Parts: sequence; C-alpha cells; structure tokens
Amino acid sequence: MARDAETAVGRPNRLAILLSMAMFVLVVDTSLMNVSISAVVRDLDTTASRVQSAIALEALVSAAFILIGGKVGDLIGRKRAYVLGLLGYAVGAVAMTVSQTLAPIVVCWALIGGVGASLLLPAMQSLIHGNFEGKAQTKVYAMVGAAAAIAAAVGPLIGGFITTFLSWRVGFALEGVIIAVVLSGIGLIRNVEYTGPRHIDLVGAVLSVVGMGGVVLGILVWQEGGDRVFALIGLGVVALAGLAYWLVRRKRANRPALLDPGLFDSGLFRAGITGQLLQQITLGGVMIALPIYLQMVLEYNALQAGLSLAPLSLTMFGVALLAGRRAGKRRPAVIIRTGFLLLSLGTVALIPLVPRAGFGWQLLIPLAVAGAGLGLLVSQLNNYTLSPVEEQRVSEAAAVNSAGGSFGLSFGLAFAGAIMLATLSLAFTTLADRSTVLGPAEKQEVAQALQHNAEVMTNEHLDTLLVGKPPEVHDEIIRINTEARPIALQAALIIPLLAALLGLLNSFRMTRLPDPRPSSGDSNLLG
Repeated sequence: MARDAETAVGRPNRLAILLSMAMFVLVVDTSLMNVSISAVVRDLDTTASRVQSAIALEALVSAAFILIGGKVGDLIGRKRAYVLGLLGYAVGAVAMTVSQTLAPIVVCWALIGGVGASLLLPAMQSLIHGNFEGKAQTKVYAMVGAAAAIAAAVGPLIGGFITTFLSWRVGFALEGVIIAVVLSGIGLIRNVEYTGPRHIDLVGAVLSVVGMGGVVLGILVWQEGGDRVFALIGLGVVALAGLAYWLVRRKRANRPALLDPGLFDSGLFRAGITGQLLQQITLGGVMIALPIYLQMVLEYNALQAGLSLAPLSLTMFGVALLAGRRAGKRRPAVIIRTGFLLLSLGTVALIPLVPRAGFGWQLLIPLAVAGAGLGLLVSQLNNYTLSPVEEQRVSEAAAVNSAGGSFGLSFGLAFAGAIMLATLSLAFTTLADRSTVLGPAEKQEVAQALQHNAEVMTNEHLDTLLVGKPPEVHDEIIRINTEARPIALQAALIIPLLAALLGLLNSFRMTRLPDPRPSSGDSNLLG
C-alpha cells in the first residue's frame, strides 16, 4: 500500500509532535517518580524499598503484557490501543495526584499504568511506521527518541522543582494535562489496519506473561527478602523457553501464533532488539542507583537531585537531537557502537566516585559522557530495528522491540536494586560484627533487622529509629550506615556497567551486518 509521508492526514508535522508528546509522557512518568522518592516516602509514610518496588512493578507489568498489547492492537485497531494506553497512564497520573497511601498507587499507577504502557508502546511504533515512510519515518523515529530524551532531561529538573516548592502530586497532575492535550488531537492519526490472522494465541499469551513476569518478579521478591526466589526465576526461564518452542511449533503447523518467530531470522532485528534490551538495563540500573545515592546518602531534596542528574539528561537530549539531524551518511551501527562506548566509559567512571563525591556536581563529567552515549542510542535503535520490517508484521516487531526495552528497564531496576540491598545487608552485618563498640545484643538486633528489611536510609531517618540508644551505640550505627551505603551503591552500578559492555560487544556484530533499508509494502524483513 502506497503511503505519502507528506500528506499523512494532511498534517505530518502536527502528527509527529503528537506522537512525540505521547512518548514524553511515557518517559517523564517514571523520571518524576524517581526524583521524588524521598518525598513520596515521607508523604505516604512508607519506605524507599517499597517505592522502588512500585517503580519496578510498573516496568514489570508493561514488559509482561507488551507482547499481548501488540496483538490486542492488531485486533482492536492500533489507534484504539494507542488511546487506551494513554487512558491507562491518565488513571495512574490521577492516582498519584490524590492517593494518600501506597496501595492505590500500586494498583492504578503500577498495574493499570503498566498495562497502558503495554498497549501504548507497540501501537505508537506501529502508527509511526504506518503514517510515515522513507526519510520522514526516520525523522519521526528520531523526534520520538528526542522526546524521550527531553522527558529524561526535564523530568528530574521540573519534577524536582515542583516537588521541592509545591508537591510531587502537582507534577503528576500536569502529566494528566499533557495526556488530555494529546487525546484532544487524536483525529490527526490515521489508523493502520492489520491484515494478518486475527486468531488469539492464548497459550502463547500466557507463556509470555509468565516468562517475562516470572524473571523480574523473582528478583523483586529477592529484593524484598522473600522466599522462593529461584523458583520464580526458574519458572520465568522455563516459560520463556516454552514460548520459543510453542511459537516455532505453531509456525511449522501453519497455525496463528502470538508472534511470528520468523522475525528473529533477521540478523538486523536480533541485533537491534539486543541493543534495545541492554541499553534499557543500563538506564534502569543507573536510574535506581543514582537517585537513591543523591537523596538517601547526600540527603538532597528533589530539586537538588534533579539538578545533579541534569548533566546526564540534558546531554542525552542534546546529543539525541544532534544525531537525529546530522547523522548524514554515517552508518547507524557505528553511531550505536559509539553510544555504547560512551555509556560504558561514563558508567565505569561513576563507580569509584560514589564514595568520594561530597556533592552531586562532582559527577558531572561521567554523567555527561554517559548521557551522550544514551543520546546516540535513542536516536538510532528504534529506526535500526523497525525500519526494514514490512507493514503487515510491524505490530509484532514493535511489540517485541517494546518488550525488549520494557523488560530491560524493569530487569535493570529490579536487579540493580536487589544487588544494592543485598550488598547493603552484607556490608552492614560485616561492619557491625567487626565493631568493638556494639555488644552482642546490639549485633543480634542489627542482624535481625536486616534479615527482616534492608533498606537505604538517610542518617537523619536512622536518628529517629535510634532514639533512646546509648550515645556510643547511636554514633557507631550511624558510622556503619555511612560506610555501608556507598559500597551497596557501587555494587548496584556494576549491573548497568556490565549491560553497557555487552551492548558494546553487540554493536561490533552490528557493524558486520548490512545497514537497514526501509521496507516497501511487499518486502520481507531484511536478513
């Protein structure tokens, strides 16, 4: 089917802006939550680990249901799925605005909002693919990537300002206003009809939810100190293996499946999905460790934390815009390789700085380097992965691409958080055992408390828990907390570093593949 990018509903520029605003909401939602952790903890009378779990749960739900979300978009219409996804985010924004406890936020923001993301992400990418072609399509993918970078840039800054001087609730209320503006212009979008099989693969759907959900849920349970961690992770791995087997079997029998496993026959598609997954693991790991460090160790308020993260987010924004406009004839694979190299260098430089930095701006250079790497990646990876896909298969491809990103983000958040808390517990226990000030009773009390719930907390918060303790015991536990927290945060940063290095290795494989070429209406996915 011929498509004219210059006459898409007659208003291609407004359509591109609309889609970019939708992506802005997706990214700014989580960044607002990250920068407001300490304020949310205080206002809702909860703990940092529970708020971290809500953040990871939202990403987990979107990852677990995103393959189903792509298929639902095929069946009910991609434009309708796009609208429902935005409404899911609106429910979450309203809940964040009015809730007085964590429970409604878990239900409305994490669960309903996560389902909204599972509908919104693949539908959005399918609509870009279906409403634009050629250079216009590449430009819109870059615009959407830049919108994500803008959200990452202004989310911590604006969110920090609003949280400090008004309330974190105002930030989410404004998010709801943006969603309303996007929905008011929904008539600009031309629906992209799906012409493939319309049967529902219930077995594949269940396996996808259990598989991706089980792995990350197991890590979340580990983070919270629960039991049956390995059973949950094992269940997830077995379900993912079962999903792969099931999809291949269904294709051989020429029966409808949740998605076509033939997508993975393309080396370009496999490399692009892998890059997306590893980029998001890196981002998730960094964005759980750094806000905790700034707010719980340096005891920054939300505005100070947002300003400290500005070198990462603003550099990401600027480089994404620049790369989208001036990539020229440079190979996408080379740009992606440079992005992962910068991301690796910036992350590795953060690790030795964490225990030494007395204020946030001492992290400026490594954050700027990592942000430049992320900017290069967000400007290229979506177009690299999806541009060669034929229109009939783009919804499945977009769902897999979105699943890789959402699963990577949730895995990065959960795994880095779990490593951080496990290391904190081990370091705290070790330092307590070595103490010559704490007696056997105090050491036993520390061990029991950590076994029940290890969490990163400020010294000020710890002060309130130690009221009534002898001064020497109080001072010793404060000292141990001061020494243990940076060790835990350094351990957490190893997770995004490893993901960035694996992404760098994957980018070398990309350079050995031919550059992606946009598909025509009747072409096959390039191999």
